[in-house]
Amino acid sequence: MEHVTEGSWESLPVPLHPQVLSVLRELGFPYMTPVQSATIPLFMKNKDVAAEAVTGSGKTLAFVIPIVEILLRREEKLKKSQVGAIIITPTRELAVQIEEVLSHFTKPFPQFSQILWIGGRNPGEDVARFKELGGNIIVATPGRLEDMFRRKAEGLDLASCVRSLEVLVLDEADRLLDMGFETSINTILEFLPKQRRTGLFSATQTQEVENLVRAGLRNPVRISVKEKGVAASSTQKTPSRLENFYMVCKADEKFNQLVHFLRNHKQEKHLVFFSTCACVEYYGKALEALVKGVKLMCIHGKMKYKRNKIFMEFRKLQSGILVCTDVMARGIDIPEVNWVLQYDPPSNASAFVHRCGRTARIGHGGSALVFLLPMEEPYISFLAINQKCPLQEMKLQKNTADLLPKLKTMALADRAVFEKGMKAFVSYVQAYAKHECNLIFRLKDLDFASLARGFALLRMPKMPELRGKQFPDFMPVDVNTDTIPFKDKIREKQRQKQLLEQQRKEKTGNDGRRKFIKNKAWSKQKAKKEKKKKLNEKRKREEGSDMEDEDMEELLNDTRLLKKFKKGKITEEEFEKALLTSGKRSRNKTDLEISDLEDDY
Repeated sequence: MEHVTEGSWESLPVPLHPQVLSVLRELGFPYMTPVQSATIPLFMKNKDVAAEAVTGSGKTLAFVIPIVEILLRREEKLKKSQVGAIIITPTRELAVQIEEVLSHFTKPFPQFSQILWIGGRNPGEDVARFKELGGNIIVATPGRLEDMFRRKAEGLDLASCVRSLEVLVLDEADRLLDMGFETSINTILEFLPKQRRTGLFSATQTQEVENLVRAGLRNPVRISVKEKGVAASSTQKTPSRLENFYMVCKADEKFNQLVHFLRNHKQEKHLVFFSTCACVEYYGKALEALVKGVKLMCIHGKMKYKRNKIFMEFRKLQSGILVCTDVMARGIDIPEVNWVLQYDPPSNASAFVHRCGRTARIGHGGSALVFLLPMEEPYISFLAINQKCPLQEMKLQKNTADLLPKLKTMALADRAVFEKGMKAFVSYVQAYAKHECNLIFRLKDLDFASLARGFALLRMPKMPELRGKQFPDFMPVDVNTDTIPFKDKIREKQRQKQLLEQQRKEKTGNDGRRKFIKNKAWSKQKAKKEKKKKLNEKRKREEGSDMEDEDMEELLNDTRLLKKFKKGKITEEEFEKALLTSGKRSRNKTDLEISDLEDDY
């Protein structure tokens, strides 16, 4: 199905409940979008659907409305603990957003209970909430949902609760598989009844999605919806009302161009994408100091507990700046985003399209701008061919102030800024080395001196990728960077203690001095950490959640001690003494945790 015209909700062959229609009017949706008019009738006639439509086309309502209507039409009313529908989505932000939309439609029907299961929350509390309030409709991320199926020992027999399942929805199906959730999805599918309606929704069709369609859907109807004016042969994934720009500038000009742009668009709402979490941390701090009079927020994947609050707060703003990674690139609906600014191009072409799709959503206009280095200019032709995504050039802005000296001053005044800059530079280089389009984004062609100037570094970091290279065009500051203090007095006090202890051990030749191993490339370090993380997760799954309360309390106490030590509230000796006094951990374990703590710095 290549194209379906918009229509009124009353024109559906299966009439909607009057209160559902009332909610649609209240929310300001008098007409269906093409993906809605194509999908909803099929879903409500017991068909499995695999829907592909451009980002921002209204896919959420295309499955939320059928879910409510199908459950309303059940002959037998759902009990509190019976699950009638499950919506699985890749990120917690998208899950929160879907749950919010769903709540508008379940509010008129108190017989339905809904529950949100995402990471960053206490799973024990999720179990207790389900046992108390039930969850006829579950909105969840894959990892948390899979975990809930394993919590039978806590009194939650989810496998029995889902026997009544009517509808399963996999939202952003391509992203679910791209993020490595395939194993979790397959595990979840094994628990679910075969007689159900299933919907797969995605902006792009991949081979992995095709495999999932074959495995999880029974004789599905495939829906591919194009916007008006887009030829049937086109594979364009960006909204037609989106204006897409690019700007070519040197690495040491890019930050000044970004700040100048943001200062001239203060009354608008922006998303600024960076390639890594460390870059978000560093440039977020820099922009906060240099772009005054505007609300600026940061969000990235390593934020465990703050993300939901930041996301919800930014959605409510009339204007502001959200500095983020690709955690915000897919499916997120933030009202009235004027500009999507891509400071760093993403690691793959499909992510470029999804980033742009955070603006110009559901009939609204919007603009996107990507900053490119001169050597990256062929990327424009690549996007036009690969993604049918044409870009028009935006010339360099004139009379931009050079703000890099101010950024250097910030780094000299606060060690936290200095360290963030170094980490950001290293993480950027590593991400660059892994770019999907490595014929265009070639690490060996990077001008590291210009890049370091663009990061306002005080000196070049010691890293394997720079070993043996000379940088005559980069002038390090004439300052011993070891003397730069933390602005945070507690952190600085702790650092001074560590320096004194290190000097004492060096003087005495103490064998207890920490031995430093020759650095490996960050890519190898990361691979090792990821392998360790996977082994830990596997061990946790095998062992289950049968930890004794006493052991859990002991672990919590040790964690509190570690936090106090990290913040400098207790000395290393006091930390070790407290652990030894508990009599519950060996000396080797204590040494390991201290070593891990030092690695964090």
